[in-house]
Amino acid sequence: MTQTLVLGGGCFWCTEAVYVKVRGVTDVESGYSNGQTVAPTYEEVCTGRTGHNEVVKLEYDPAQISTRELLEIFFVIHDPTTLNRQGNDVGTQYRSGIYFTTPEQAEVARALIAELSAGKAFGQPIVTEVLPLANYSAAEDYHQDFFERNPYQGYCMAVAVPKVSKFKKTFARLVRD
Repeated sequence: MTQTLVLGGGCFWCTEAVYVKVRGVTDVESGYSNGQTVAPTYEEVCTGRTGHNEVVKLEYDPAQISTRELLEIFFVIHDPTTLNRQGNDVGTQYRSGIYFTTPEQAEVARALIAELSAGKAFGQPIVTEVLPLANYSAAEDYHQDFFERNPYQGYCMAVAVPKVSKFKKTFARLVRD
């Protein structure tokens, strides 16, 4: 039986590019969550007025990968210390967020954040929000599998490729065959 976990770690193209390569992740969908507007468009989300975050919705098999492992990857591939920003992407739609679908996922997320904070893993406070998943909708079709379809696009080369490389190097045991 699979579980669902939704993560906001900046541009969804780049986050999706990593998680499609993770063993035990059975589906990855780019979307928008935790805002006020019902079924917003990309253009609306980009204004920052809908309150939505660009996210990836992960379906995963807990017998193959744990929630903690998914979150360990998450904290390596993005900067959880910058409020409403990832690199040159600025706005509330790029905030660091973990949107859980079970109480256990929330416990794991909060415990890992506490552990990373106590160990001063990032040298600055972690600003990742941990909230129940709310008002999720899938992004438009052209956003799905964007990196896979556009590996040489400039933004993908500059941002997604380094994230994928870092994942593969740091978590070699979790890379899908």
